[in-house]
Amino acid sequence: FDFFFFFCLFFLFKMLFENGGGGLLAVWGWCCVRWLVWGAWAWVCVCFEELGCVYAAEGTDAHTLCEYKLRKALGMETTDPTENLTWFNQEMDDCATGYAAYILELVEAAKENCPDPVVLIEQRVDFSRWVEEGFGTSDAILIADGTMHVIDYKHGLGVLVSAEDNPQMKCYALGALELFDGIYDIDTVSMTIYQPRRQNISTFEVSKDDLYRWADEVLKPTAELAFAGDGNFLCGEWCGFCKAKNECRARADANLELARYDFKLPPLLTDEDIEDILSRVDALVSWASDIKEYALQQAISGKEWNGWKLVEGRSNRRYTNEAAVIQTVSNAGFDPYERKLLGITAMQKLLGKSRFDELLTAYIEKPQGKPTLVPESDKRPAMNTAKNDFMEENIDE
Repeated sequence: FDFFFFFCLFFLFKMLFENGGGGLLAVWGWCCVRWLVWGAWAWVCVCFEELGCVYAAEGTDAHTLCEYKLRKALGMETTDPTENLTWFNQEMDDCATGYAAYILELVEAAKENCPDPVVLIEQRVDFSRWVEEGFGTSDAILIADGTMHVIDYKHGLGVLVSAEDNPQMKCYALGALELFDGIYDIDTVSMTIYQPRRQNISTFEVSKDDLYRWADEVLKPTAELAFAGDGNFLCGEWCGFCKAKNECRARADANLELARYDFKLPPLLTDEDIEDILSRVDALVSWASDIKEYALQQAISGKEWNGWKLVEGRSNRRYTNEAAVIQTVSNAGFDPYERKLLGITAMQKLLGKSRFDELLTAYIEKPQGKPTLVPESDKRPAMNTAKNDFMEENIDE
């Protein structure tokens, strides 16, 4: 590990030199939160190439649109970026509009206690008092007497993000306090994750004093350990966002712990065994999927794995020229088209939400979802089982 640590250190200084002093700051900008759970792994991750993806590109476009919508709603000078957004669509426009409207509601509520609240958009925040070279960019900060709001927009549809004790949000809040704590009479910090595609608006409030206490007692010492290359390699749900996730030995060891159950069939396991497996199985499946994808991409790049070979997967037939097919089938006296009712989402887009509700509410139902076993922390209410229904009937009798 010492060799690898010094290799990473060399890599960082190389970046610093080649980027005119900005490289190290950029690295610690994204590492600052991960120190809290990854410890020494923050150094390892900088040695892996930053890989872009369509989800990141879509998220960037969404944030650009949100910034425009919010500036326009607040009466600020701005330019419509829509024509330059690769991933723009009606859903993204609706999400950005809702985001701006939500912040306007917060502004109006803040005016009840403060005559001059300030909204900062895409504001750089510096929390280097606790994290060496620590900084980030907050989507929106509402500064007012009493409560300061920090809002983070998440366009992702996959992972539900919670504001509860969210370290990124708390770091951004610390950076905002560094700017305005002496100007406004702030006693509470409210942090909100706005994730419209998951119908998720998650808010967490903490007193300013408690936030400072967390910064001094948890954030600062943990960051110092990570900056020094010390600390532990910890696995958890954050592993899915790690650039080293495919080759991480700690992640492999954590998942392979399940092998101690010897792959027994469920009836041979105790209830405690099954509960333990349930708490780990999603991470195991995710890890196995990541390993398979990594091995595939390496093979496509030319690597040969012992006992494995690259082959063509199954494919389906497709038309090479749809226009020619339509013309040929029509000339033969057949109808090449099928008539199919638009799906609910497409129909709502066609009619508009208000017209859709007016015309079709009576014909829409939402069936009961398929039973799914989830952790107790999940916000959805528990379903009634056959056993619970039987017990309730007996009580009624």
